[in-house]
Amino acid sequence: MSLKVLDGKKFANMVLEGAANLTRNAAMVDALNVFPVPDGDTGTNMNLTITSGAKEVEKNSNNHVGVIANAFAKGLLMGARGNSGVILSQLFRGFSKAVEGKETITASEFANAFDKGVETAYKAVMKPVEGTILTVAKDAAKKAVKEAKKSDDILHIMKEVLKESKASLNRTPDLLPVLKEVGVVDSGGQGLVTVYEGFLAVLEGRELPKVSVNAASMNELVNAEHHKAQVHMKTEDIHFGYCTEFMVKFETAKLKNNPFDENTFRNELNEHGDSLLVVADEDVVKVHIHTEQPGNMLTLAHRYGSLINIKIENMREQHSAILESENTIIPTYTQSEKKKEYGIVTVAMGEGIEEMFSSMGASVIQGGQTMNPSTEDIVRAIRKVNAEKIFILPNNSNIIMASEQAASVVDEEVVIIRTKTVPQGISSILAFNPSADLKENEEKMNDAISSVKSGQVTYAVRDTSIDGVEIAKGDFMGISEGKIITSKTDKMAVTKELLEKMMDEDSEIVTIIYGEDSSEDEAQEIADFLEEKFPDAEAEIHNGKQPIYSFILAVE
Repeated sequence: MSLKVLDGKKFANMVLEGAANLTRNAAMVDALNVFPVPDGDTGTNMNLTITSGAKEVEKNSNNHVGVIANAFAKGLLMGARGNSGVILSQLFRGFSKAVEGKETITASEFANAFDKGVETAYKAVMKPVEGTILTVAKDAAKKAVKEAKKSDDILHIMKEVLKESKASLNRTPDLLPVLKEVGVVDSGGQGLVTVYEGFLAVLEGRELPKVSVNAASMNELVNAEHHKAQVHMKTEDIHFGYCTEFMVKFETAKLKNNPFDENTFRNELNEHGDSLLVVADEDVVKVHIHTEQPGNMLTLAHRYGSLINIKIENMREQHSAILESENTIIPTYTQSEKKKEYGIVTVAMGEGIEEMFSSMGASVIQGGQTMNPSTEDIVRAIRKVNAEKIFILPNNSNIIMASEQAASVVDEEVVIIRTKTVPQGISSILAFNPSADLKENEEKMNDAISSVKSGQVTYAVRDTSIDGVEIAKGDFMGISEGKIITSKTDKMAVTKELLEKMMDEDSEIVTIIYGEDSSEDEAQEIADFLEEKFPDAEAEIHNGKQPIYSFILAVE
């Protein structure tokens, strides 16, 4: 059995089975998280991300690979959660770009799409780390391109992609020491392998154990997390109202007087709209642009040849129809309500911590170590804050990429302050000055991050050894700046030892935020210990009511 051409219907089935297989294995992927705290959410994040993508594909009956891939990429983008979900969305965003406009694709085009996906994903990551999902995707794509030079069979290519992705996954512990130390493979890479397993099963005509992405419970989950992005904007905010697409079939006579240069043409059109795409080959150029003057765009293009495949849609009319069909109320503010100059969006978990941020003027998204907000959750918060300039404080390294992705799809001026802990978020927001300009605030808020030391006390969910610290399941761990520095069976002993190691001669203020499994008396005991050991330091106690972390410590 071989397959020379892949159409949209079969690719859609591949996507749906890949999503279903990840759903089946999400708990297994979660269990591979190497950091021994209860944050096993890679499988959950990837599952929510790909299910959002699969939902968009389910709604699309087109038999066009490019259209299906674009729908998949769109759904992935708006449902992306955590670093793993964002990277997955970028892999298939690049894949989509590679097959854009193609009704069917060959083995070579199929392999190239994997390669372009990797290229896009690496560009999206500030500091790519090898031994992760990126490496698994890269090795598999390289294998696909190599095999496509020898075979025109898509089925063969997919077999090799899966085979190499599994081999690469098994090599991840050799590239990322923490994986080898704990004895697991990369969880994101494992999630990608389950997707590829679903792809291959469809091409081979096999049925994996069924878990339908059409199930009512799954639809409820997706509907709760993913709505059309259009409902979070006002129709009157659409600056360029006409989605204009056309192709120009080059004519030699016209080209003599008007030589065509793709970059020059792209730059010319770019002055008249946004969402611009210009793709040219020897015979035609394809244009997609959102503009207020679709007729002018056609006139500019007509200089190079004859116009074909023209499509112009009024996006304001489309948006109004979407709002009516969704029966959605636009969030909180009205057209007459003037936007304020600044807004701050922050992520936090725990009623007490949320109240702390709210009291400092921030709009709070619920989320944290085990519940990463999606791109759309952050977009919704940006819209709701109704400000011209917005700072986002993720307060968790696994939320930074989703924040950056949200910032890229809104019109507001958004700055990401790359806070990785709640103490960093608090310190950063205290440095904000509403009378300062955007650049000055960005610099001061970033400087504030380096002025605070962050510590957490939590418990281990498995036996392991990290950074020379032996940890038993159920032990309490003291973590400073992301590194485990102590582990004991006694929570208070761990907290005191952690605090001692965080303090130095310049430390003046210590903030103690106690969580759900701790009491005010225990927090006071820590404060008394601090006063005895470091009499020049001052302690502040807050009830954060946060899960997972018994104590969160900030030393300044």
